[in-house]
Amino acid sequence: MKYYSLNHNAPKVSFQEAVIQGLAPDKGLYFPESIAPLPSDFFENIEQYSNEKIAYEAIKQFVGNEIPEENLKQIIAETLCFDFPTVKVEENIYSLELYHGPTMAFKDVGARFMSRCLAYFNKDTQDSKNTVLVATSGDTGGAVASGFLGVAGVDVVILYPSGKVSDIQERQLTTLGQNIRALEVDGVFDDCQDMVKKAFLDESLKGKNLTSANSINIARWLPQMFYFFFAYKQLKSIKKPMVFSCPSGNFGNICAGIMAKRLGLPIEHFVASTNVNDTVPQFLATGTYTPKPSKATISNAMDVGNPSNFIRIQELYHHDLNEFNKDFSSYSYDDETTTAALGAIYKTTGYIAEPHGVVGYLGLKKEMLNYPNAIGIFLETAHPIKFLDVVEPILHFKLPIPKQIESVLNKKKVSMKIQTYDDLRFFLQTS
Repeated sequence: MKYYSLNHNAPKVSFQEAVIQGLAPDKGLYFPESIAPLPSDFFENIEQYSNEKIAYEAIKQFVGNEIPEENLKQIIAETLCFDFPTVKVEENIYSLELYHGPTMAFKDVGARFMSRCLAYFNKDTQDSKNTVLVATSGDTGGAVASGFLGVAGVDVVILYPSGKVSDIQERQLTTLGQNIRALEVDGVFDDCQDMVKKAFLDESLKGKNLTSANSINIARWLPQMFYFFFAYKQLKSIKKPMVFSCPSGNFGNICAGIMAKRLGLPIEHFVASTNVNDTVPQFLATGTYTPKPSKATISNAMDVGNPSNFIRIQELYHHDLNEFNKDFSSYSYDDETTTAALGAIYKTTGYIAEPHGVVGYLGLKKEMLNYPNAIGIFLETAHPIKFLDVVEPILHFKLPIPKQIESVLNKKKVSMKIQTYDDLRFFLQTS
């Protein structure tokens, strides 16, 4: 399998090269040269397969022969060491809970898969190191920190916006030590992401072997396909069309879902549900893609004004707005609407959601008016405990602390504050 840059001005590369480089030399995201659908009998018999078998079949063509079958299966086994349950919330509405991993966020899957791929590629290079540089709006940092902790030959540098992630999210990325370091940026997530992209193209940093663990990296992004297969496996017996709603920030999950559909997964429709950072809903309404500065919300992991993965979605739809509208919708919701819905969901169903999942629920409910004979699945991307400052006042009770979170609460935060790209470059050059 070869990967090409979506800016179409860089050489095609292998899976290994795409993972290690992260971003192409022309600033483009890498995209697979081909997507071969899986055989129909795979989907007909999917409930008979383990999650590990399903994941292997979904990902193997994108890895090719660069990781031997035995090693790739081991990487998948270590990645999928927790559950991905679908939970019935109300009639024909299900939550797909993606937060049962070590940092209680969906990004545990991509971070664990990528870290193990990178460890495999580094196994014979004792003297050189990779520096994983990642921007986070919330959960990416903690998942990457956990996934790469102690991985030989890899240093991790995480940039996060000061004061714009929850306390638990911040502790998960600033308290681990070892090969994990955190930089607190005076700005918003888009500033962090811009710094990361600039660093990749900085000639003075070439010797640092920089790569990204954001969903711009194919090894972080492609495993996110797995969730959709797992949900289909669990709900197939209902024998109804499926509509998936993804709370969307950088658009990695929904892009991976569309990839799953290209592989043959029978998904009827996608909903990209956003907070007030509504670049994509506005694009679908006007036909003009206009990135803008992000705004802070209670669903902070979605505070993205220029979502990186949307260019991949455009590629999947051949940059044709009419094709988009056939199986892709996008709706935007403000904090007031999100807060009211979070309380209403608990009051009427007893289900405890969190701000990102609630945005997904709202978009799903709206789209289901167009699909009355379908079942709807919204992605719950992080455990409610990570947003207790929002959830507890609405529900009027204390959430129990899961063991994964307890382990970081009493650890000391260690981070360094930076303001400009020059600060980041100096840090990388001298560390």
